[in-house]
This record gives sequence, C-alpha cells and structure tokens, in this order.
Amino acid sequence: MTDTETVLVTGGTGFIGSYVAKDLVDHGHDVVAYDLSTDTDILEKLGVADDVEVVRGDLTDSTSVVRAVKESGATRIVHLAALLTSLARDNPRSAAEVNILGTNNVFEAARTLDDQVERVAWASSAAVYAPPTNYDNDWVDEEDLVYPDTLYGATKEYNEHQAKVYFEDYDLSHVGLRPTVAYGPYRETGGSAFLANIIEKPAVGESFSVEYGDQVIDWQHVEDIAQAFRKAAFAPEEDLSQRIYNVRGEVASIREAAETVEKIMPDADIEVSDEGELPWTQKLDMTDAQEDLGYDPAYDLENGFRKYIDVLREEAGLEALE
Repeated sequence: MTDTETVLVTGGTGFIGSYVAKDLVDHGHDVVAYDLSTDTDILEKLGVADDVEVVRGDLTDSTSVVRAVKESGATRIVHLAALLTSLARDNPRSAAEVNILGTNNVFEAARTLDDQVERVAWASSAAVYAPPTNYDNDWVDEEDLVYPDTLYGATKEYNEHQAKVYFEDYDLSHVGLRPTVAYGPYRETGGSAFLANIIEKPAVGESFSVEYGDQVIDWQHVEDIAQAFRKAAFAPEEDLSQRIYNVRGEVASIREAAETVEKIMPDADIEVSDEGELPWTQKLDMTDAQEDLGYDPAYDLENGFRKYIDVLREEAGLEALE
C-alpha cells in the first residue's frame, strides 16, 4: 500500500467527494475535505466523518484555497468541486467563476506550493465530448473530438487546456479524469435524477415510468469513480502516457438497466418506453485508464444495483434483499 499521505479533496462533503474521502481513508490516508458546505451527512453515513477533517472554504477565493492547502500539509489534491450541468446553465457567471477560476486557484496553489504538493487529480467530464452524431466509431477515446455543447462541458474543456499549460510551463503534475454520471447510495439530486429513480423507486416499492429505453448510457458506481480518483492521485509519473483519461462503469441501455432491477426485485413495477433522446455521449473507451492507472471497476450492473437497493431499503426500514 502507498505510504500515508494527506490528501485535500475539494467538494469533499458532496456525493462523489464523500466517497473519495472514504476510499482514501480506507487506503490509510489522512483526508481534508475543503467545501463551502460543512454538512457531513454523507461522510457520517459512510462511517468516516470522524476520520475526515472538514474545512469550510470558497473555491473562488484564491487566498482561502492556498491557505487550506498549505495548512493541511496536503501532498495530493483531488479537485472535484464544480457547478454541474443544470446549475451551470442556470448560473453561467457563477459556473465560470467556480469551474474555471476555482480550478485555476487549485492549480495556482499547487504551483505556489510545489515543494509540498506532488499531484493534482481533478474532475474533467465526459461532457467535453461533442454530441454522438460527431463520431464515426462506437467507442470514443481521448484522441477523439472535444467540442462540448453545454456551458458545463465548455468549462471542463477550458480546464483541460489550462491544466496542459500548467504542466508544460510550470511542471505541475496533474491527472484529469472524464467520468460520466455517478450512481449509488446517498446520491444528491441532479439533471440525471431519472436514472437513479430506475433503482430508487422500485427499491422502496414505488412504480416508475422511464423513457429512452433503447438508448445506451454508462452506469458508473460512485465507489468506482472514487477508486479512479485515488489512482489518478497516486499513479507513478512513469506510468502515465497522457494526462487526461476516460473512466466509466458498465455500458447498458435504459431498458437493460430496468431489466436488471426486475431481476433483482421480481415485483418491481417499471414501465419503459423508447420515447425521447438523451443528449450524452456515453460509450467511452477506458483502455488507457486501465493500463496506466490500474483502474478496474468493481461493479457491474447487478452487483452495483443490488448494493444500492439494499442501502435504500435499510434506510426505508424495509427488509434487505435475499
């Protein structure tokens, strides 16, 4: 195992951030969660609230970011904090400030404290890719066209460029990941809530109707995303053939996901239609992440959904699945 280090996680009290914190704690590291929110509810549910130091701070305040990194003694930073797609669309100025300036503040802190910080692992997004009609191949890899059609994706694309400059001009070690949509227990609401509801509604005995049945997306368990960020933070420099990596879970259609829930819970009441069209490119080739980072997803649809359902049922006071 890697020797104990201190890792600062921006957005560390959020959904993905809390799982990243737990994964790091489980692997013997000290974790500081830097976030505007000091709500430790998810950390508590994951059983690591007492093991994670929470520091309240504003990512857009460069002094606050530098102070947090310096005072924590962090040797690695996992930078997750951002305004996601729907929030970015509704608050474009804030999205630019948080996603672009905030990321610049993290890179600047790492550059300024280069004798302390060894690596920044940070969240880009599959949203940097163009709509699916722009690709000839079924699977999209890191060499394919990057041309986002959302403001959120555009901020992430910009961050990939500024990360490249910080690496080339200032020798800042970084690894950016392009995850898709996370699912798992304690997920917060978002633009893809209907995906979670395929699992969450039947888990507690509620019926659910969903469109897009024939469309394929990536089902990425949050624990696998957490694993990916830890490995991005600690992968040896000599193992890195590039600086930006696709990461994903299991690719399956909405209908296949619903059928998986029905297999786990035969009484599930899910109605699936093929109406509508999803805006995402989700079939990501993750060969490079597997080879360079050692990324190895632990969850397929069935075991990921089963674990999620069991947690939901326990919270609702229902019996666990057999």
